[in-house]
Amino acid sequence: MTVESATAPKSMCNTDIGSLPAPFPELADSILDMFRLNNKAAAITGGARGIGYAISEAYLQAGLSKLAIIDYAPNDVAVNNLIERFPKSQIIYLNCDVRKADQVKEVIEKIHKEFEVIDIFVANAGIAWTSGPMIDQETDDDWHNVMNVDLNGVYYCAKNIGKIFRAQGKGSLVMTASMSAHIVNVPQLQAAYNVAKAGVLHLGKSLAVEWAAFARVNTVSPGYIATELSDFVPEEMKNSWYSLTPKGRQGSPRELCGAYLYLASDAATYTTGTDVRVDGGYCSV
Repeated sequence: MTVESATAPKSMCNTDIGSLPAPFPELADSILDMFRLNNKAAAITGGARGIGYAISEAYLQAGLSKLAIIDYAPNDVAVNNLIERFPKSQIIYLNCDVRKADQVKEVIEKIHKEFEVIDIFVANAGIAWTSGPMIDQETDDDWHNVMNVDLNGVYYCAKNIGKIFRAQGKGSLVMTASMSAHIVNVPQLQAAYNVAKAGVLHLGKSLAVEWAAFARVNTVSPGYIATELSDFVPEEMKNSWYSLTPKGRQGSPRELCGAYLYLASDAATYTTGTDVRVDGGYCSV
């Protein structure tokens, strides 16, 4: 292979070879202020419950000015609780089925029209696999449902918010992957979920390269987290999880918030294409 044939075409590169480096961003003097989200607007899918609700609350505590909570099933109690507790922030709720590309596009356009600028987008909506061994499935319906929510839904969000980020010249996309993107969980059998989350992980890395000139893209990989997604799991199986997790327990949704806040904030202006595992050490053994 010649040097010429191994060189990527200029159209594939962010900058021409020999161009001046991009300028450093303007950052606050205080490291704590770099983590603040004052004067920023965010949208969070699955933001009315579980991990998404914890992220919504954390961003508002960090001073977020505008928040769009996107969810499939209304949770008026949770949303109204945030509205009451954070009266200085504009908080809106939008219903959306992330499996539907047209709905995702419409909702993101509505948020953009309302907020004018979207600084942060968290693609967090997801569902668990509960159907057991893949080979025993009589139909493909459950497989496609997990793929449509956990992977295709993230793709629809990324495609539409990416266009807005490019027009703005800035933005941070944070996607919820999973430790299941890195390993195969035991004893439960969940091939579809593992595959979907591995796709999210690699999508994040790929988009980080594609969008490097105008936005950041990162993922968070939670381990076993105590939310309603794991309510169906028998205690016997949970105990087996704990035995394989160095921390010896599930995590709280709030224990994920530091990772999501960091990746959304100006403290992470040089962080892109990164995955942050918050799994109690599961993937370390």
